[in-house]
Amino acid sequence: MTDDLKNLRERIDQLDEQIQALISERARVAEEVAKVKQDNGDASFYRAEREAQVLRKVMERNQGPLSDEGIARLFREIMSACLALEQVMTIAYLGPEGTFTQAAALKHFGHAVQTAPQASIGDVFREVESGSAHYGVVPVENSTEGVVNHTLDQFMNSPLKICGEVELRIHHHLLSRADGLSKIKRVYSHQQSFAQCREWLETRLPGVELLDVSSNAEAARRASAEADSAAIASETAAEIYDLPILAANIEDEPDNTTRFLIIGRSEPGPSGDDKTSLLVSTHNRPGALHRLLSPFQKHDISLTRIESRPSRRGMWDYVFFVDIDGHVSEPHIAAALEELEAESSFLKVLGSYPRAVL
Repeated sequence: MTDDLKNLRERIDQLDEQIQALISERARVAEEVAKVKQDNGDASFYRAEREAQVLRKVMERNQGPLSDEGIARLFREIMSACLALEQVMTIAYLGPEGTFTQAAALKHFGHAVQTAPQASIGDVFREVESGSAHYGVVPVENSTEGVVNHTLDQFMNSPLKICGEVELRIHHHLLSRADGLSKIKRVYSHQQSFAQCREWLETRLPGVELLDVSSNAEAARRASAEADSAAIASETAAEIYDLPILAANIEDEPDNTTRFLIIGRSEPGPSGDDKTSLLVSTHNRPGALHRLLSPFQKHDISLTRIESRPSRRGMWDYVFFVDIDGHVSEPHIAAALEELEAESSFLKVLGSYPRAVL
């Protein structure tokens, strides 16, 4: 070993010692914060807006060589471990283990939480509503295939609030014990993944049977027991079910991204860069949608998404899911919502929450 390499390694050891000491000090301060909250009768250990503000500051301070995303992920895990000293949170997600929804939960909350897989999106909502889980994570839209209607429908009758969002780059892999593509007779996957890999499948596996299952993790479980089957699933699922990756990144769109929502019983305060989601309906009459949207234009509020779904309250009666920039505590947002309520037949604020940081 050269003297230069030895000196550099000694320097790294010294820095590691300093970093560890500072992390321990941060953890002790977090414990003090928890005690102050308990003394004041405040049970809200997790504050979504506070975490978003911390991560934004981390990224603003970053001068490299680590990327903004890389340094933010490091701090996310530090915050997750410190929060666990106050309270280990249970996060319900659309299971089974190894789904992209679990990956989104860990990306948002860090690995110091307990994740609880659920069989359906409705079950995720029920776990949080009953208090069995502190928060839930559900998919809401994909950049290629659009909205997840079942998630939108759940908000019609649920008292839960949207507390945050996660954007996750989705990379699909073909997993199989087969010796090659020619040996595969069937492919298991969730219907959304089939749609996102349609062109690849038509080109590389024409005529192969495609079988819908409840999740990509379930697809991997089935394929793991059949030598002539394959699954479209994540790298995590490949590890869990000990399946080789036969072909990587088979999604048709390289920027394939899914947005997930964090659902809970509390309402985050303003973080400085927020979104608000609404459910709104109006009477079926000429110009009704224009009148619904006019308060946003009047108060210079940007709409980032609008989707319509049958309200199930009557034939041809629709409800609109709307995302806007801003927090309900801001005066111009509050004014617009007051005017919107007067114009609509139904209005429900689903939540104001920090915009996805990572």
